[in-house]
Amino acid sequence: MGRTGIVTIRDVARECGYSASTVSIVLNGAPLSRYIPADTKGRIETAAKRMGYRPNPLARSLRSQRSNIVGVMVIDITDPFCTPILRGLENALYQASYLSLLADAHNEPNRFERYLEMLLDRRVEGLVVIANWLVTDIKLLADLTECQVPTVIAGRSFENHSVSTVSVDNESGASMALEHLYRLGHREIAFLRGPKALSSSGQRWKGIRAFAQLVGLQLDLKKILELPESLDPNSSFEAGAQLTGELLRQGRPFTALMAYDDVTALGALRALKKKGLRVPEDCSVVGFDDVAQASLSVPSLTTVRQPMEAMGSLSAGMVLDAIKAMDEKQDVPVVRRKIPAELVVRESTKALK
Repeated sequence: MGRTGIVTIRDVARECGYSASTVSIVLNGAPLSRYIPADTKGRIETAAKRMGYRPNPLARSLRSQRSNIVGVMVIDITDPFCTPILRGLENALYQASYLSLLADAHNEPNRFERYLEMLLDRRVEGLVVIANWLVTDIKLLADLTECQVPTVIAGRSFENHSVSTVSVDNESGASMALEHLYRLGHREIAFLRGPKALSSSGQRWKGIRAFAQLVGLQLDLKKILELPESLDPNSSFEAGAQLTGELLRQGRPFTALMAYDDVTALGALRALKKKGLRVPEDCSVVGFDDVAQASLSVPSLTTVRQPMEAMGSLSAGMVLDAIKAMDEKQDVPVVRRKIPAELVVRESTKALK
């Protein structure tokens, strides 16, 4: 037995009297093993089993240039948006016998770059970045394709860059949410927009404007406030509460409020309650994402559901397809997948009387 207490091929060879190379050929299922007599194979396999020998996948991957590992970079694991994407991603990789190697960038660009180097050093075969919030250098994400490792970005879409993405259809999702409020009779609607630097914020606003234009709904600029840029996705709760407070102080009436995301909407619920306003009787509130907390809040939150687990699953499928294409010396196409959003109506919205 080796000094580390791990049974090695040499230990098995000493035990059964064959050379280390013969034992290695048998235990690693190498092509040459077909020339080794069945009784020899049987003795080697029996000795290995008795001694508790386990193959070393790292050593094997160094020989074969295959690691069966996909690097998974999460921008901020504390964001409730990430967890279901991770679940879908990890499950799909498991089904394909791949291991995920997780790194959390803590919303720090420097840490993101350092982790990227570390994952590539460990010979990951592919990379999935769950880009939920970070206002980062998009060029850095696009440059990932130059490192010869198939890469998919989940959660955001970049129209002008050569990197594969999986994202929800933000535009139609936001349009759907506004249509819901409009059909309930709301015309005086306040909006809490996402930070300008987030691509999803612009896409959602585009959907809002398109629907408003379609039905001739006037958007009052004084009732549109914007979340500040922040490196912390959970900061939008406090920002949602603060901005809703500002809207109420202005004294310009609104019967409904549409928030950039669920965490912002939950902050808005807090501020409305603090002012003695009832949701949905005095003001209807809509979020976006359908994070776990949305169904647990009081009242439960009407929101636009992103199929986050499906996004994770799809990201894994795309990165595995790209790995296979590279193995077969084929071109890896840039794929941009948009998944439809779904309106989930709960207790926070109500028809205007």
